[in-house]
Amino acid sequence: MTSLIVVHADFEAHWPFVADDFYQQWQAQDETLLIRLGKGDARRLGEVVAQAAAVGRLACLGVPVTLPCLEPFTALREATFPVVYGAGQLPPACVDYLQSQGVTLYKHVSEGFWGQSVAEFALALTLCALRQIPQHYHEMLTSHEAWQRYTPARNEGPGTLGAQFSDNVRFTNGTVAGKRVRIVGAGNIGSRYASFVHMLGADVAIWDPYAAEPGFHRAGARRVWHVDELVKDAEIFAPMLPLKDDTRSLVTAAHIDALPQGCLVVLATRARICDMDAIRRRVLSDEILLAADVFDIEPLPLDDPLLGRANVVHTPHLAGRTRDANRQWVEALTAQFKPMD
Repeated sequence: MTSLIVVHADFEAHWPFVADDFYQQWQAQDETLLIRLGKGDARRLGEVVAQAAAVGRLACLGVPVTLPCLEPFTALREATFPVVYGAGQLPPACVDYLQSQGVTLYKHVSEGFWGQSVAEFALALTLCALRQIPQHYHEMLTSHEAWQRYTPARNEGPGTLGAQFSDNVRFTNGTVAGKRVRIVGAGNIGSRYASFVHMLGADVAIWDPYAAEPGFHRAGARRVWHVDELVKDAEIFAPMLPLKDDTRSLVTAAHIDALPQGCLVVLATRARICDMDAIRRRVLSDEILLAADVFDIEPLPLDDPLLGRANVVHTPHLAGRTRDANRQWVEALTAQFKPMD
């Protein structure tokens, strides 16, 4: 039985290592062919495969498929047709046909493949914001001011204890330990982030009416039943939900306005689960600290007022795009295929 991987450049723009990882895993088990389609190539699956009758298992990654494309695959027994952000779903007639031919279809059962990457990145954003790490890095490139500012004579903190003090006392600062961390969402990313900050000594509470109780215990967090209550005492506030119809603007302007003065807001999943106008207003008024990998406008215009501020840490929407996330993407899918002898 021959294994076949067909991948389109548009798919690889989002998952650049997946096809090669698929190939390495399958080639170690069986003869495997990898076909790559370039950018702008509009050919369908049936137009790029010359010997479809020899294919026993198939990974079709972002290449369009019609029913006539599938009919030559007479030996096909297992297949997957993953898509990117919902684009290019396998037509229902194709699904029905494959099932009628006894072909087992596989798809991702969760988005756990990038949970670790995003959660770790969110923790990094948190630490960078608490300690002003990016701001000091940038300042050191052009000036010795960063070295000279934190001396007893130029102390920005209380009393005379200014030597090497690097935190911005107007906002949540210092260690994660002892901080009140409040999270919206106990899913794939939120629960991991909760476990990280709990391990570092934070007091963690989560709002998620759909998560099972054991998930809160594993994350070291207590459950809060109302977002209104969650935001009242937050020192670090991390909304960590996917963007869907029922999560868009779930964190309202009233919730943002209820955050205490100086609160650190961490955005690492999707920005528009929050009222971003309210976040912008409070950030630009120096009322809250923002650490964000995602924004309401992407890419941010170079003249966006959020850029370059002392109370903003910003990165360009890359939290989930690690080599490890690509590898886990493949492993979660290939594990479902039957082992080869």
